[in-house]
Amino acid sequence: MTRIGVVGGGQLARMMVPASIDIGIELRIFSETLNSAAKVGATYVGDYTDERQLVEFGKDVDVLTFDHEHVPLAHLQRVKDVGTAVCPSPEALALTQNKIKMRQKLAELVIPQPRWAVVGDHTNADRAIADVGGFPCVAKKPIGGYDGKGVRVIDSLEECADWVVEGEVLLEELVPFTRELSQLSARRLSGQWSAWPVVETRQEGGVCSEVIAGAVAIDDSVSQNARDIAERIAHAVDVVGVLAVELFETPDGQILVNELAMRPHNSGHVLTELSVTSQFEQHLRAVADLPLGSTDFIAPFGVMANVFGEVSLTAQSLAWESFPEAKIHSYQKAPRPGRKAGHVVVVGSNLDTVLGQARGARDIVQGSG
Repeated sequence: MTRIGVVGGGQLARMMVPASIDIGIELRIFSETLNSAAKVGATYVGDYTDERQLVEFGKDVDVLTFDHEHVPLAHLQRVKDVGTAVCPSPEALALTQNKIKMRQKLAELVIPQPRWAVVGDHTNADRAIADVGGFPCVAKKPIGGYDGKGVRVIDSLEECADWVVEGEVLLEELVPFTRELSQLSARRLSGQWSAWPVVETRQEGGVCSEVIAGAVAIDDSVSQNARDIAERIAHAVDVVGVLAVELFETPDGQILVNELAMRPHNSGHVLTELSVTSQFEQHLRAVADLPLGSTDFIAPFGVMANVFGEVSLTAQSLAWESFPEAKIHSYQKAPRPGRKAGHVVVVGSNLDTVLGQARGARDIVQGSG
């Protein structure tokens, strides 16, 4: 039996547990705390930034994969050196840990992306501003930002001066996009690649609020372009596992790469109910080098609505009374402002109906319905 180790105890690791049971793979989870979201499957509690602990965990599995991208790359190389496969590889994961490296690699691959530049103590600030088309523009911390954190829309460099003191800052043009898309795919160790249909993501305050999947008026040429971009990146970077490519769609139908993630992704939660193969099962198949599953949709539409705040069983029960078709996933995390605590998925044949049901159930769970 293939033993897969997952570093990280968040909701992504949690949702790999039922997928591993379904396909008969032994899953072991390296969690940061005993009371993590993935406590249902945690087998090791420790510090993933401690090389010794990570290597010891790696020795007990056949392949190591991730719930998040923050593991030190040098530690992962050490895990590889002692004979455990690491998927995705440290080299691929580097592009998700540092946004400047990601932009450099995408430029090397001639992948469409926003205009970008880097500012720091020894760079020409005026040239950098000109390279991104002037102000306003977007400033990003290269390392550590997520869910809108480490990102600012600025009208002057003084507005990110505190970041520049800490090191280089990535500047990007403020793209006048019409909507945001996400292309999820998976690549197995031996090279087989498969993609789901592109989905639309809707943001509030820099955080994904809803995902719309199905025939959502996305032009065929846009869909094909998204697939082609994801496939080129997956093979060129040697990604193993799920790859999420977050995209901007512009008014003229062009798409630009915003971010990359090399693991199951929030925009793919809708696939658990909508697709023949969930992103969690597909990720495990890919890193175990098993044949990838079908990515066909079993219904015309699916909507995922993120839940913020505490998700109680009482609130879930109330939501199910009104919306029995809703699938409500609780991450069993301690609540805090802006933190994703769960999600709701509804699938069906009418988009307006499905969207209303998902939002209605989400509002009740959050206490606003």
